[in-house]
Amino acid sequence: MGIYPNISNNVNPYRDNVQGKANEPITVAGLLDRSKQTLGSEYDGPPPDWTLEEIYNRLEENAPRIAIIGGSSDHPAHIMDFKTSSHAAIRIWQNGGVPFYFSTPVMCDGTAQSNQGMSYSLQSRNAVAQMVVNQMEAHSYHGAFVIQGCDKQPLGVVSALVHLDRIRQYRGEAPFFATFAPAHVLQGGTIPTTLFSELEEVAKSAESQGAIDIADDLRDAMAYILQCSSNTAFQGVLERATDRGIITKMAHKDYEKRLAVATCDGSGGVCAFNGTGNSSRHLVAGMGLVHPELELLTQSPNQSQVNKALDSLATMINDPVYGAANIMATNIRNAIRIHSASGGSTNLMMHIVAGMLYGGYKFSLWDLDEIHHSHPIPDLFNYSLTEGRDIFSLAMQCCDSDSRGMESLFYELMENGVPMDVDSPTVTGGTWRSRLVKTESLPADNIKENPVILSKPRRPYSGVDVLTGNFFESAVVKISGMPTPQLEQFDKKVALVLYFENEDLANRSLLDANLITKLKENRSFSHENLLALLRANSEKDYEEWNKDDYDTLFDKMVAEAVLKIAVIISGQGPEAFGMPEMFTSMQHINANRKLKRLATLISDGRYSGVTYGAAIGHMTPEAKNGGGILYLQTGDLLYLSLREGKIEFVDEKALQAGKLEFEFEKTRKNRSELALERLKEINKRQRLVAASNRMVGHTDAANGVVPEAVAEEALFNYKTDIQFPFTEEIITTNDKGIQVFNRY
Repeated sequence: MGIYPNISNNVNPYRDNVQGKANEPITVAGLLDRSKQTLGSEYDGPPPDWTLEEIYNRLEENAPRIAIIGGSSDHPAHIMDFKTSSHAAIRIWQNGGVPFYFSTPVMCDGTAQSNQGMSYSLQSRNAVAQMVVNQMEAHSYHGAFVIQGCDKQPLGVVSALVHLDRIRQYRGEAPFFATFAPAHVLQGGTIPTTLFSELEEVAKSAESQGAIDIADDLRDAMAYILQCSSNTAFQGVLERATDRGIITKMAHKDYEKRLAVATCDGSGGVCAFNGTGNSSRHLVAGMGLVHPELELLTQSPNQSQVNKALDSLATMINDPVYGAANIMATNIRNAIRIHSASGGSTNLMMHIVAGMLYGGYKFSLWDLDEIHHSHPIPDLFNYSLTEGRDIFSLAMQCCDSDSRGMESLFYELMENGVPMDVDSPTVTGGTWRSRLVKTESLPADNIKENPVILSKPRRPYSGVDVLTGNFFESAVVKISGMPTPQLEQFDKKVALVLYFENEDLANRSLLDANLITKLKENRSFSHENLLALLRANSEKDYEEWNKDDYDTLFDKMVAEAVLKIAVIISGQGPEAFGMPEMFTSMQHINANRKLKRLATLISDGRYSGVTYGAAIGHMTPEAKNGGGILYLQTGDLLYLSLREGKIEFVDEKALQAGKLEFEFEKTRKNRSELALERLKEINKRQRLVAASNRMVGHTDAANGVVPEAVAEEALFNYKTDIQFPFTEEIITTNDKGIQVFNRY
């Protein structure tokens, strides 16, 4: 028998119900046979000994039944699951366990962008959690080896497994254990040389025709590695080039095709940008749920790497300290600080909250924000898609033993004075303290050229901040997605509202090369409000320009980026429309250098992890539930105080008189009929989403968008209702002068 102990549990359906022992052994034998065949010469072990009789015996004895959870192979992150699952199945059997395999559908957010599928993306997280719980409970599995993919799958599975741990222990059963194996990082593509030259010719042609903005924006897009999100960046600028007659529509489509087929490596993986997939990689590692051997790889793991992760389960099985929910909760501060310091995805603000709620802990966006701001979190992630510092570069540094990924970031956070919970348990079967005793490759300074993780911060703040204001309760903004000069451009500025009832309308307008001109010609903003905004944002220019006619004033304010526009996309919240990402809308802004100096985007929808710029989302209450965003209209005035965590609805008359005052309730009352008309449109549009998958009966974005029943049963205190390993430590110094923690 192997190293795994049997499960200490009075409940064993396979002992007491003959049906499971009759039908499941053939699935185990089939999995192991296929695994050996798949691995071929890579198979590492004795001759097969997985007879149906031996499988039956292990089921009878309550040997650990471990599910290998993969994802659907129509997502690039899961192309190599067949190989990783084979390594895992062989080792689980060798260790004395019983391996099983199942997979879940995995939505690719890149594929779903700007189509109806985006309305199902967030819902898929909860659907994955439900499916995993269903399968685990129906087949009575004790633990899991999770092939962690991208988008909503990672935190969907985390939510499921911590939920299982909570319900199992509530029923008096053994704690649920799990270890995660993130899919390797997919290398970003490179624009083929011939295509690069052709695109440069387009830029030169644009310059010769006076379209400097198109030339500059196209060259900006060409500077990035190719990734699935690149197509949207190129789409915006090539669409404008087509509209102005610089290229034909046929050329536009040809460029798109050639860019697309040069983007992704055939072995798949998680895209190299620091989007939701890689942010989830960092976060789940920060939660202590990823073995360091598997955290950052450039290809699917080998047998030795899988073995180390699975062998560590031997010391975790039956110990509630190493139950999935307890590992997550004891590490929640570590995870949030790692998420912040690494510039993590805005999406994860909801997923962190959701995971804690599924694990049975009372938790909200405000708890997350309290942890984030309880100590300044410096920006220690030198990530760049234009300078060769993407996540694939970090993975190469880890594979070369020059960096240790999140262990290095954990260490550097402590070196910068950030308190980290070093005694929290992890799936190594020990604590962070025991992991950091080994100092080889730990400091970020080991990387001499192009480091992704830094020892000295780029700036003293990082992460995603929570906002509030007089017309909403909460929203989030990714400060790390805004370079400091851009933050300065929008902070403490008054912006004019440009309102859209939904994303489709917004995208059409934001793709229009003549949008700014049309706003001027249509007098979308009153002359009085332009002057009021000018005085608030740039008093020195007010003294010079206040006598100008409307067109002259508008043009000057655009040219000097004094005009600020708050692009509002309403009706996109979880209940209204599934809370799709506003990535495409934000990308259209970012692909237009004139517009991105003027516009911030505010929505009750959410944002992709790859979104950069002044993007504010997750606004609560959402429009469908009567939130203030429902009542806004084009021409309104908002005050953006991002560093102070505020957005306020401005009293128009007071601002015109030179006073910055905030008022919203009168506006809400006066626009009640307008709100009712908009709600009718929201309800009508909601029918575009299949009724079976609408997010009705869920909490709002500040509370994780989880089923209300999950939130109602989350009663534990995450600060006190947790367990740490019982250890006594004696600190000694070895012959190299390194402190060693001896644990007993």
